[in-house]
Amino acid sequence: MTRNLTRARKNQLIRGTFQSPPCKDRHRNWYRRGYLPHIDRPGLIQIVTFRLADALPSKVLQRMESELRFLGGGLRTRVRMVERYLDAGYGSCYLREPRIAHLVEEALLFFDKLRYLLSAWVIMPNHCHVMYEPKPGWPLPGILHSWKSYTAKRANDMLGRQGRVWQKEFHDRFIRDAEHFFQAIRYIHENPVKAGLVEHAEDWKFSSAAPGRRSWLEPRWEVLSKDLLKARRTEE
Repeated sequence: MTRNLTRARKNQLIRGTFQSPPCKDRHRNWYRRGYLPHIDRPGLIQIVTFRLADALPSKVLQRMESELRFLGGGLRTRVRMVERYLDAGYGSCYLREPRIAHLVEEALLFFDKLRYLLSAWVIMPNHCHVMYEPKPGWPLPGILHSWKSYTAKRANDMLGRQGRVWQKEFHDRFIRDAEHFFQAIRYIHENPVKAGLVEHAEDWKFSSAAPGRRSWLEPRWEVLSKDLLKARRTEE
């Protein structure tokens, strides 16, 4: 990148100038599916968590519901409990196999800068965390469907199996401001460390913390965090 590029042009190159033709679906803003609320809005940075179909077996779900009844608490408590059980590594953990994790990571990267902008991701043995910003015309359900449908078919072929690969439900939350943005990146990167899989975040190969990723992500983080800071000041 040459020094005489304007700031605006540099930001365009970091963000991605070109887009795929938008699909016909519309962004739905706030909506509910199952017990989880979702938000679907272009330009809103979000973290989405989706898991393998057997990542939370029925006996684990029953135990979780019993704990919730005993402890009380709302959606936030439920989400934290789900994440704790996911990190325990229940189920088949197909994503522990490097070839399957690589398949999923390539699917995430394929439409980066075309349908969405990736900020961070980690592929755990039985679930994934992805932070991204959807482009106009590419709603959250459509993006998730493209990731899940392609990887499910290919993973089944590679594993010589049939049946559901991914759980239908997913969890998403939007990024509030620049501070939350960097907290979320750290949370995603530290997930394998927290689960006891590696000692350092950069040791987990299928993550945006892996060597070689930060060099092209950090300029994007700078641009996006400034956008969030500017938006916050405008609101105030």
